[in-house]
Amino acid sequence: MKKEINVLEYTNEIINAVKSGVLLTASADGKANTMSISWGSVGIEWNRVLFTTFVRTSRYTFEFLEKNGEFTISIPRESSPKKLIAQCGSNSGRDIDKAKEFGFSYVDGETVSVPAVKEYPLVLECKVVYKQLQDEKAIFPDDLEKFYPKSSNGKRDIHMAYTAEITKAYILE
Repeated sequence: MKKEINVLEYTNEIINAVKSGVLLTASADGKANTMSISWGSVGIEWNRVLFTTFVRTSRYTFEFLEKNGEFTISIPRESSPKKLIAQCGSNSGRDIDKAKEFGFSYVDGETVSVPAVKEYPLVLECKVVYKQLQDEKAIFPDDLEKFYPKSSNGKRDIHMAYTAEITKAYILE
């Protein structure tokens, strides 16, 4: 059962959870992939409640977001298993089926074609309304070196910023 919530009444809980890590799921071509994120925000723009997140262009999830433009954010609550954040953050969906490997399950979205992680019951369903590749020249030098060190080929693994309308928010009961 899904209990619909007002996102703005849960903003503190959402932002505090993002600091520790939440799960972003994207899907395309009949496959779903879940990754850990700890960069994100909730806000209001264009008269819409939005969630903004950042995904490196090298990530498997990036491919799904570029194809589909929809995602879910699954947020742990007190009784949720914390280990999923670490497991989904240190393994690539290119190599394994994370749901099968780590023993979590998906529930279908209502307003998006992407599932949510059942074990992390506070869910945001999101549709991308704006995206922009981060501009290396606009990032302060200290942050550029700290978060985007040059690889052996001299390039940096920059993030795509995705701003998405939260089309539905609920708690799985």
